Amino acid sequence: MAGRLFGVGLGPGDPELVTVKAARLIGAADVIAYHAARHGRSNARAIADPYLREGQIEEPLIYPVTTETTDHPGGYQGAIDEFYAQSAERLAAHLDAGRDVVVLAEGDPFFYGSYMHMHKRLAGRYDAQVVPGVTSVSAASAVLGRPLMERDETLTVLPGTLPPAELAARLAGTDSAAIMKLGRTFPGVRDALEQSGRLADAWYVERATTDRERYGRLADIDPATVPYFSLALLPSPAAAAFGFAGAPPSPAPDGLVTVIGLGPAGPEWLTPQARSALAEADDIVGYGPYVDRVPPNPRQRRHPSDNRVEAERAAFALDLAKRGRRVAVVSSGDPGVFAMAAAVLEAAEDPQWKDVPVRVVPGLTAAQAVASRVGAPLGHDFCVLSLSDRLKPWEVIASRLTAAASADLVIAIYNPASKSRKQQLVNARELLLERRAPDTPVAVGRDVGGPEESVRVTTLGELDPATIDMRCLLIVGSSQTRMATRGDGTTQMYTPRHYPA
Repeated sequence: MAGRLFGVGLGPGDPELVTVKAARLIGAADVIAYHAARHGRSNARAIADPYLREGQIEEPLIYPVTTETTDHPGGYQGAIDEFYAQSAERLAAHLDAGRDVVVLAEGDPFFYGSYMHMHKRLAGRYDAQVVPGVTSVSAASAVLGRPLMERDETLTVLPGTLPPAELAARLAGTDSAAIMKLGRTFPGVRDALEQSGRLADAWYVERATTDRERYGRLADIDPATVPYFSLALLPSPAAAAFGFAGAPPSPAPDGLVTVIGLGPAGPEWLTPQARSALAEADDIVGYGPYVDRVPPNPRQRRHPSDNRVEAERAAFALDLAKRGRRVAVVSSGDPGVFAMAAAVLEAAEDPQWKDVPVRVVPGLTAAQAVASRVGAPLGHDFCVLSLSDRLKPWEVIASRLTAAASADLVIAIYNPASKSRKQQLVNARELLLERRAPDTPVAVGRDVGGPEESVRVTTLGELDPATIDMRCLLIVGSSQTRMATRGDGTTQMYTPRHYPA
């Protein structure tokens, strides 16, 4: 039996404006398809992300062109027609295999949506259903707090691609209007509004209902700042009866610093939230090897630096954001665990950056990764310590190690050794042996998730500091941590959830 095709409207951008039916179908689908430009980012997928589940097949449909410039023999239209035909056949292959396919559509699938091109090519061959969504026009009206029309008024929806003279004529003959597809057409749309005598009544709304929303009087908008995902609105002439002059202009979109955890290794450790945040960034800032883990994107600028310039890196990122850039500062593991989140927030206390927003996107920690490889050593109370004395004196490290050992906590040890720091781990082991038995289990993980991964379980007495380097993480068990040999000969390590009375 062939699969079913669904064109699912997602609304204007806020994931909470996705309908209950759309969310149900997205979660149940075998295949999720979405259109995207060459950079690979998809607003539709980002909106639907909370409703996706593991194991679904994703089919990104990448436009071959985004402007009318192309060397295709059929010109722009020929390139687009060929793309839609090929995309339809990709989806047909899934449908023929009995898989249900959901094609994600921003707004409403039949309201200037790309899904309609799939529907035209496939609806006659398969069971095809369309799930409507909240349109950008409705969202813009709600954002402005001004109705589109009332009583016998008419609303006209127009594409900004019309010639300005024709657009002006149509605007002069309607009560209310929504003008779509701005971006490069904005100057012509503004001219048409002026010609029709409607410019003073026109409003501009950008990325309505999202965290990058912007709106204001259209006459005040700088054409150079207008993206494709925006529209012009002439609300109901009767809106004056509401007793207000309209929503005040919102400020231009500010820059943003997002500190992102990449997880301990490759892309399979990256969370969907982190992947989405990386895709939205204009600039990628971080320690060189971590920046290298982010897939290249020609649209983005990359700023790798040395691992000993955290404060300078944070200041650089904040300064970029102050100038309106969306900056991703990347860290291995979780950015809040011995990483860049604290450095950025500390630098952000400087008055010159007090208005720069900073958000943190978590990542899987190295401690969690190593623990998962050996079993569940973090099953009860534990603490996390770094042996690096570059930013704190050894006396503090020693006192904390002693306190953690005395408290019988499992201890995850970061930065255990480096080329220039060999003695710290030797000293730490001696301190621990004063309060822990030599047969205390110890997990040693190196490059977990990477090509040189190695994991072993040993004991505190047998731990050889000479075999440990900066790419290792140690988990030292408590008095309750156990080692168990499995049937295949492997050793697992776990700390029971209960503690003796």
